Amino acid sequence: MTVKLVQRDAQRRQILIGEPMGEIRVLVTLTNALDDGRAAEGSLPPDQVRSVTVNAVVDTGAVRSVIPHPLLEDLGVHVRGDSVAEYADGRKEIVGLTGAILFNILGRSTSDEALVLGNEVLIGQTVLEKLDLLADCPNGRVVPNPDHPNQPVTKV
Repeated sequence: MTVKLVQRDAQRRQILIGEPMGEIRVLVTLTNALDDGRAAEGSLPPDQVRSVTVNAVVDTGAVRSVIPHPLLEDLGVHVRGDSVAEYADGRKEIVGLTGAILFNILGRSTSDEALVLGNEVLIGQTVLEKLDLLADCPNGRVVPNPDHPNQPVTKV
């Protein structure tokens, strides 16, 4: 796997991981939700909010999103507990579960936890559903739900 640093400033990095191989990839900005909250209340300067932008794999077979440990450290997000991850081949493994991370895709943002494992960011169904985004597999892209093109709508 190749990792290419595309953009870097004091607190933000944009990383492209690997080359596309027929899967859907999307740029996602991951932000430390606690930093974001502290900046909103004025107790942390906005330029100190830890955030990274990565080219993530959209995995419609995964319920939860996944973040590798090195990016977790870059964000300053802590593991708050453990969760059992079940892989496609049936194996199960106990992995870390993060605290709140903000996921921003196509200008839509939500807070969610992520499993800590692997070597790249995977966007799972929970984040896609919360952002009201759909996987357009034939065209290899993520798109807003055409029924709600301007903003996410959550069914209750």
